[in-house]
Order: sequence, then C-alpha cells, then structure tokens
Amino acid sequence: MSAIPYVPADLHQPAAIVDAIRARRGGGLLNLDRMLLHAPNFARGWNSLLGATRSELSLPAALRELCICAVGVLNGAEYELQQHSPPFLAAGGTAHQLQALRDIERAIDKAQLFSALERAALRLCLAMSRTVRVPPALIGELRTALGSDPLLVELVGVIATYNMVSRFLVALEVDLE
Repeated sequence: MSAIPYVPADLHQPAAIVDAIRARRGGGLLNLDRMLLHAPNFARGWNSLLGATRSELSLPAALRELCICAVGVLNGAEYELQQHSPPFLAAGGTAHQLQALRDIERAIDKAQLFSALERAALRLCLAMSRTVRVPPALIGELRTALGSDPLLVELVGVIATYNMVSRFLVALEVDLE
C-alpha cells in the first residue's frame, strides 16, 4: 500500500500538466503519475525529463531498457522492473537476460547472455547505484565501446535518472499497476 493516497485517476486539473502526462502515457495515468501529481510543478518537470529520456536519446533502446531494469533490481523497485521489462523485450532483450538481472553481480560475468558493452553498462549501473563513484577505467571502457561522448553522457544520464525514479517509487511505496 502506498505511503500516501494517490490523486484520483480521473484527475483533470491542472489541465496542461495532466494532459501532457496523459499524452505521454497514451491516455491514462499510472500509479506513479498519480503520486507525482500531488506536486504538479514537480510532475511537469519529471514528465519532461522522463519523456526526453525515453524518446529523444540516441542511445540504443535495448541498452537503455537493460540499464533501467538493472537499476530497478539494484534498488528494489519492482514497479520499475515491471514497467520496463516489456520495452526491454520489445527492443530485443530476452527473458533469460531479465532473469539474470535478479543477480547483477553474476550477470556481469555472463558473456553468453550479455555482450561486452552490456556487461560494462551493468558494471556502470552497479557502481552508480551502490557506490556512486565510477572507476575511471570503466568510463574509459564505455567511452571506447560506445564510440561517442554524447552516448556515454546519455548512458550515465539514463542510469542517474532511473536511480531517481526508483528511489521515489520505493520511498512512497508506489503500488504495482
């Protein structure tokens, strides 16, 4: 049960913010949105950031969703994992990979399931989620593997953003849909 009650699912005000969130979601409001809308201005900024993170980056969708799922597991945010497993699978991820993410430390060593880039990205998720500091050698490895500083910044940004999301979900005990 959520830490505080959700706003009503049929909320219509403030219209500009609610309508923007509904448009990004395809018409409805998720429990996450209904929690965020307690603070409409915060919800507006969140919607803008998450909309860009999900649909305006050059980072491959499969890598983005892999990292989002990994962060969800690392932070105990089952909601995040539930919401992002379908996009991960749609982007080419596998059910075996999702299952392996339940133990990130072991998944990092599974060359049969994850590419070298994916394993490096999982190490980045682990470092950013657990210790915050990232070893310079890992940044160098990812910079080379991605071949672009903008892609590295996007990858770090996705992981940082979904650490924020998972912490919000867990702190307010947002219920699964």
